[in-house]
Amino acid sequence: MRTKITILLTLMVLNANAQLKPVTYNDGNQKLNGFAAKPIKALKQKPGILILPTWLGINNHCKEVAEKLSKLGYHAFIADIYGEGNYPNTPQEAGKIAGFYKNDYKAYQRRIALALEQLIQSGADADNIVVIGYCFGGTGALEAARAGMNVKGIVTFHGDLGKDASRKNDAIKPKVLVLHGADDPHVPQKDIEAFQKEMNEGNADWQMIYYSNAVHAFTEKEAGNDNSKGAAYNEKADKRSWEHFMLFLDELFVRK
Repeated sequence: MRTKITILLTLMVLNANAQLKPVTYNDGNQKLNGFAAKPIKALKQKPGILILPTWLGINNHCKEVAEKLSKLGYHAFIADIYGEGNYPNTPQEAGKIAGFYKNDYKAYQRRIALALEQLIQSGADADNIVVIGYCFGGTGALEAARAGMNVKGIVTFHGDLGKDASRKNDAIKPKVLVLHGADDPHVPQKDIEAFQKEMNEGNADWQMIYYSNAVHAFTEKEAGNDNSKGAAYNEKADKRSWEHFMLFLDELFVRK
């Protein structure tokens, strides 16, 4: 009886994740391990959403988001920025490797572009792409815009907004939506002001929405609920930010 129950539970798990498939791709000799989620019924424009993870790498939240988007008719792909053999096990390790890509932004942009290719190969229309990112991934989403990638929209959830002050502000073509915790201690005011200046000088169509009582990582349930730590889940901000994300997608794509 126990064996039958185990098999049944296994099948249920497999069915729940049936649309999420591992995808191996490469950056030169570096093996990358992403995940693709194809919609059962794609929207007319075959839009694709590229998901950029937090500094800890691909987690359950990213996978849940990919599956949720696929059920809404979007092609989704979760990027592997770090590559096999480089996945962090601690926040300290994550900070070190994420810091490398923040400093070497062109390497970050290259990894994003490679993941974008995988999203398009999975069936998404190359002219109907949105890049979203969480925390460190929010930086990456903005880097996709800064690099001039062919994307229609950029969305950051509690993302890092700063860039090296020596870099010039260029035109920002995709629409930009920033979903930000009002009490986020990890994004200094000077970075917010510099980001807004960048958007204005780039003649961007941009929005920035603040959520009260929300700190960093407000969509991440694994972050706990202690705001004093600077990173914590906030159910209200999580739900509101998702609805704002959906409204943003409705501006770009016809959901039929």
